Amino acid sequence: MKPQVRIFTEPEIMADSLAEEFFRYTNSVFLTRQKMFVALSGGNTPLLFFTKLGEFNQQRKNRIEWKKVHFYWGDERCVPPDDADSNFGSAEKVLLSQIDIPRENINRIRGEEDPAAEIERYCEVLKKTIPSQGGIPIFDWIFLGVGEDGHTASIFPDQPELLNSSDLCRLAKHPENGQNRITLTGTVINSARRITFIAAGENKRDVVRHIINNESAAKKYPAAKILPKHGSIDWYLDSKAADDI
Repeated sequence: MKPQVRIFTEPEIMADSLAEEFFRYTNSVFLTRQKMFVALSGGNTPLLFFTKLGEFNQQRKNRIEWKKVHFYWGDERCVPPDDADSNFGSAEKVLLSQIDIPRENINRIRGEEDPAAEIERYCEVLKKTIPSQGGIPIFDWIFLGVGEDGHTASIFPDQPELLNSSDLCRLAKHPENGQNRITLTGTVINSARRITFIAAGENKRDVVRHIINNESAAKKYPAAKILPKHGSIDWYLDSKAADDI
């Protein structure tokens, strides 16, 4: 499916628009279903969106029924939740602490635990709590960032086997610093009903151009292989990231 691309003059305006869309889309889901399953991302630009979402929640009278929203993570660094590198910890500060959501609805990856044991545990959480098709959990919405090297979640170019793995999550290693991470596989991500990439800044310009324009350079990028089987995909970009598309 061809992605929808939305371009905004500033990252803050982009984050505002996506927060508005989150309110609209979430409430439309709740017209027919009582639960919504969402996977969050790490990274500075997604964090700006989470910040705006927390602010919007405080400002609005018609707030989201957060008790119906169930949060998960697309990936996590193998660090404690209070570490500055923790994806969960960052989201906790700017979003989760700002909304009235039951703690049992927050399904974090425990980065402080033994990675092998945590992968096994988290896979069981996904299986038990999210509706599935053919053994694959079907997220309603997955948010993703994209790295300058074309990685997304913690699927890096030197670990392409994570894209089509039959596992739900796997251990990944940062190619430069060797940091252990736990990531959803491409199999799970591509099964989502909706996928949204969020990118801002001129340092993302080349990788965004390669992917959106389907250029040959994109063949090595894991982010370019995120092509949902049955769902939709969109990109939220600021003008610097979208400069060459």
